[in-house]
Amino acid sequence: MVLVRNFRRNFVLLSFIALASQMVAQNAQSQPAGSENLRNNLVYAVAWKQTAAEHRALFYQGFSLARMRVESALARREPGAKPLAIVSDVDETLLLANDYWGYLINQGQDFFDDASWDRWVPENRFTASPGALEFLRFCAANRVEVFYVTNRDQGEETFELALANLQAVGFPNVDEEHLTVLRASSSKEIVQQRIAQEYEVVAFLGDNLNDFARKYYSTDVEARLELMEADRDLYGRNYILFPNPTDGHWIRAIFGDSEPPPSDDNRQKFLEAATRSAWDPR
Repeated sequence: MVLVRNFRRNFVLLSFIALASQMVAQNAQSQPAGSENLRNNLVYAVAWKQTAAEHRALFYQGFSLARMRVESALARREPGAKPLAIVSDVDETLLLANDYWGYLINQGQDFFDDASWDRWVPENRFTASPGALEFLRFCAANRVEVFYVTNRDQGEETFELALANLQAVGFPNVDEEHLTVLRASSSKEIVQQRIAQEYEVVAFLGDNLNDFARKYYSTDVEARLELMEADRDLYGRNYILFPNPTDGHWIRAIFGDSEPPPSDDNRQKFLEAATRSAWDPR
């Protein structure tokens, strides 16, 4: 009888374990893709970029400001004056890479990754930012030159890839004369100065303060804020800034590196940056 009772008890226990294991497996299969990434640093920012009407509205607002600047310059332009031009950054200003940021999250990555970016760029999955195509066509129709200036490095094919990305979404005047790709430097000032010698630059477009002036390339958050405050009257006029909560030199000001490696130390730095001003009810 003892053996029978032990057998029954063990049988019931094993049956319970098997049932529990099956339920866990079924539950795991029913979880949505990426559920293991619910604490991913990128989720809030990328969700905003992918879904927020406010994100799109800020782009429309930026291009509306740029158009008003162009219209004003056209209205006051005198015979013999320099031709007009717009100088624009490319990534996250004219072209959006939402597809790439979603991919990173699905891969369990919460920091920008050069290797996967270099594989993604040739796929030509960029989309034109809201209002970009209409604004650039307006410039072309009014003989306002647009110069595309970007920092990228995908090796020897970098220029051709950037050219193809811009052409694929239908931007006008995308050619060797209007596109500059900087592989070895993130400073755009030399290119900007060269353009300004021949053209009256109506406005600079960018998602990063460093798209406007090299001085913003700082590794100190407070210093960068002070530099921006000193130029506050230029924003919405000479400088048209677009929203980008996922990457840029604001990252460098926190980490000392524009593309910090994924690590718990860097996640802690993100946390400290996010809570530098925080309510403490104690």
